[in-house]
Amino acid sequence: MENIGREMLDKTEKSKVRFDELTDLISRPEIIADNREWKKLVKERNMLEDVANAHEELKVLVNNFESCEADLKNETDAEMKALFQTEIEDLKEKIEAKQEELKFLLLPKDENDDSNAIIEIRSAAGGEESALFCLELCRMYSHYAESKRWKVEYIQMSETEIGGIKEATLLLKGKGAYSRMKYESGVHRVQRVPETESQGRIHTSTSTVACLPEVEDIDIEILDKDLRIDVYHSGGAGGQNVNKVETAIRMTYLPLNIVVTCQDERSQLKNKEKAMAILKAKIFDYYEEQRNSEYDANRKNQVGRGNRNERIRTYNYPQGRVTDHRTNLSSYDLNGVLNGDLDEFIDAMILKERTEMLENLH
Repeated sequence: MENIGREMLDKTEKSKVRFDELTDLISRPEIIADNREWKKLVKERNMLEDVANAHEELKVLVNNFESCEADLKNETDAEMKALFQTEIEDLKEKIEAKQEELKFLLLPKDENDDSNAIIEIRSAAGGEESALFCLELCRMYSHYAESKRWKVEYIQMSETEIGGIKEATLLLKGKGAYSRMKYESGVHRVQRVPETESQGRIHTSTSTVACLPEVEDIDIEILDKDLRIDVYHSGGAGGQNVNKVETAIRMTYLPLNIVVTCQDERSQLKNKEKAMAILKAKIFDYYEEQRNSEYDANRKNQVGRGNRNERIRTYNYPQGRVTDHRTNLSSYDLNGVLNGDLDEFIDAMILKERTEMLENLH
């Protein structure tokens, strides 16, 4: 009798046991009463859920396989033996596929993958043309978020005189938003003929995108003495009320001189809450980068969140082509991509990352 699948079941048994334990814990009144502890345990449970489910599915397949093998051994009828043999081969394929799935699920996970995503888009090389492309990127990510049923909040936006964007901060709220949007960090290059170009020459401009996870209170704590908060009049759209009343917030984290502004809401309190969420994410990101730099040599082959100084994608308008330079994947549906059709590029990056991680394990 073949013993396939049992080794993987043994390897994932602890994850399944812990998942069941956490499922019980988060339903206990004393845990629910401690909101911080409850959130921590829910987060751990969410990270184990896919492995636990795949473990149970594999267990069913292995049990059916072993049962069929036993029936085949005891069967004397030729026709029935042929049926059992067909079923065994089918189950063997399914077990192998489920084991491959579990190999990927067992790879180290980014603990922030379930978080909301904070997207910062900034104009870089190319002046006004770069700022106009920033507006296109804002729209692209808004459309993508809508396709995923994530909520989009514009935290801060600095516009140019002809309608471009110098910089913008968006919050995409939805489970797993960061797990996909983190692959958008980097330099986005656009090649097109600007409306102001009389000679019809193609210009190359760049915009930068940074993606941060929105962190919970359990991740980082900010002391009052380390914080300076300024209020000021909002500018731009929003009506007379916004311009007359000091609603915009500027927060400065003094130890690192990190500055965040928020003018999205009419309420000063709501702007303060949003600014604090962005500030926590930036502080968290700073210390993550510090930790990562300590073992950079071990991360050279890993994709991770991507280097924000790295040119990751080119949008070529004359040819209607979008190329991702990390995976060498091209799409000739430029309009579709700009309307939020990003899954092909993001899925390719996820596959690249997982493949490289598997290779590094061997």
